[in-house]
Amino acid sequence: MNEYTYPILFGLVFGVMTRVYMLRTDYRQYPTYLHGKIIHIALGFIAAGLGAVAVPSIMEQEFTAITFLTIAASQFRDVRNMERNTLTELDHFELVKRGSTYIEGIAVAFESRNYLVIFTSFASTFAYLVWNVWAGILTGIIAVIISKRLMAGGRLKDIVDIEFHKPRFEGAGLYVDNIYIMNIGLPARQEEVLKYGMGFILKPKNFNVRSTIANLGQRQAILHDVSTALGVYRDSGTPALVPLAKRDLDDGRVGVFVLPQEKDIEKAIAVIGQVPTLENAIRMPTEAKANKKGRRLE
Repeated sequence: MNEYTYPILFGLVFGVMTRVYMLRTDYRQYPTYLHGKIIHIALGFIAAGLGAVAVPSIMEQEFTAITFLTIAASQFRDVRNMERNTLTELDHFELVKRGSTYIEGIAVAFESRNYLVIFTSFASTFAYLVWNVWAGILTGIIAVIISKRLMAGGRLKDIVDIEFHKPRFEGAGLYVDNIYIMNIGLPARQEEVLKYGMGFILKPKNFNVRSTIANLGQRQAILHDVSTALGVYRDSGTPALVPLAKRDLDDGRVGVFVLPQEKDIEKAIAVIGQVPTLENAIRMPTEAKANKKGRRLE
């Protein structure tokens, strides 16, 4: 063994620990248990090895060895493509689909976590070699905390107020509060909707949020997460029982209509609040020059 063996193993361990810490199978059951986890832990091991080996390469002035990081980047982009393709194929068999925007967000998250593993293993190995093992441990712990904070995105409860409203009919029109959802003419279907249906109004906390929750992908993510957590009262070939989310064109509110198997208002509000704010859905119209007071278009 040479002088770099222990620092490399040290960085490798911290990197793998970071990936395991960030790997979680929640109510959405993704990644799947057990084989899905094995794939991501194995990729995390590779990423940790790359980050740990990079430091000795730099210290030995073997700068050409750093070029393998570019190869790693292309490999992790393949991870993103793999996740996207897998979830897109699986989405065809969901009763309530995730939607392409949600899928892209998940794929990006899995790719970025491998880069966070490289960062953690690189930082901890560097601190070990420059100072000592205790500095490496401290640096590794700080890097893990930073990685955890970076992987945690925003939640819907941070940008909207959520209120329960019982669905109602005006003739054949289904409404949640004053927001029209869809037309259901069959009396039998109307009875099912009133018996099992739940309605929620999402009130944006500021003007920017209106554009975010208006995004069709963000709305589909809400419907999917609620249907996954609470179940869904429908089967294939029943278009009248499809959960929907429609917006009020006047004030930007969004009405959410769902048919859960577990009709629990508090739990449903909690689930909606925990829906991630999708990066691809975020809009900041107030940041545009045309919307800034006292400025004109150039």
